[in-house]
Amino acid sequence: MNAPSTTRTWTRSLARKRRALYISSPIGLGHAQRDVSIAAELRKLHPDLEIDWLAQHPVTAVLEAHGETIHPMSAELASESAHITAESSEHDLNAFQAIRRMDEILVANFMVFHDVVESGEYDLVIGDEAWDVDYFLHENPELKHTAFAWMTDFVGWLPMPAGGEREAFLTADYNAEMIEHVERFPRIRDRAIFVGEPDDIVPDDFGPGLPSIREWTERHYAFSGYVTGFDPSPLIERREELRHELGFQPDERVVIVAVGGSGVGEALLRRVIASYPDAARRVNGLRMIAVAGPRIDPAVLGAPPEVEVRPFVPDLFRHLAACDLAVVQGGLTTTMELAAARRPFLYFPLRNHFEQNRHVRHRLERYGAGRRMDYDASPPEVIAEAIAAEIARPVDYRPVESDGAARAAALIAPLI
Repeated sequence: MNAPSTTRTWTRSLARKRRALYISSPIGLGHAQRDVSIAAELRKLHPDLEIDWLAQHPVTAVLEAHGETIHPMSAELASESAHITAESSEHDLNAFQAIRRMDEILVANFMVFHDVVESGEYDLVIGDEAWDVDYFLHENPELKHTAFAWMTDFVGWLPMPAGGEREAFLTADYNAEMIEHVERFPRIRDRAIFVGEPDDIVPDDFGPGLPSIREWTERHYAFSGYVTGFDPSPLIERREELRHELGFQPDERVVIVAVGGSGVGEALLRRVIASYPDAARRVNGLRMIAVAGPRIDPAVLGAPPEVEVRPFVPDLFRHLAACDLAVVQGGLTTTMELAAARRPFLYFPLRNHFEQNRHVRHRLERYGAGRRMDYDASPPEVIAEAIAAEIARPVDYRPVESDGAARAAALIAPLI
């Protein structure tokens, strides 16, 4: 009488583990930090889950630091980050046009993805702004063989004024194609997650005759809240202890300068470093630490001995939480980490970067976080003056959600 039960137990023990393929956008390091935290929450819900990462440098640096498994086919991916760097000039990146000119890279990387999925037994694919996967699955729906969870922290390509009528037409055309894809083939995205809340969505339309971005997104997405990748409360409560742990002295006023994981931020790093002598005259005990990241050679920045230049720093959010002021680009991840940690900061959106100038700016203004700076109007002496003005300013930001990773994982988990 016990034989059937014994047989069922044996069958379960032989069953293969659940497997997911995770793709994290390499355009900036912010995706990697939040995706690692979502993966950790998914493992709590599915302890038997195995996750392979199809990832590029610099994302792989974060994954390796967290002991994640990188699929060997990752070495075959064409570099999106290098393309973005090549498209930039001095603190200028037309992100929309750069994506438009990335077609060959996206096609090649989708084919790598397709080979990986065809040769592996995956139950789920998670794509954090994996534009190639999402686009080509909608174009070729017969190629979808697994559940697919799509995540993004912005919806809608938006034109910049310098692009004129031509760019306004093109962004609307791209948006119209995306809308048609999603509404024609709703089965491609088994779950679409907006990393934020409805109020974080810009109050724009997709284009002439197209729907409101917020109204459409609320109909087609679930909302996880923002995903910081860390719990800010202990860092805020233990800030002095954290400063000691990182080697910050009680009489020092520490400024962290960080520009993300691409090579686009070299010009801003140089300019902020050049502001140090003037800033040091204005702020007693000023200590400046410039984080070059994984794609900028610290040796090319020409920093004086008084300015510390560090390469890639794992868990940079801990340094940001402990600093007195940060000077950063206008990327969402770093600015929201600073908002969550309740630290004052200056941020410089890249010229012609629609996401930083419109989507990110809208969200930061909603949180009341940071002081926006114009790179073209900010020579070193202006930056020094802003450092002195902001380094002692108390903050009163809207609290940032701390459960975003768990909420995102809960939305994804039923697909496994």
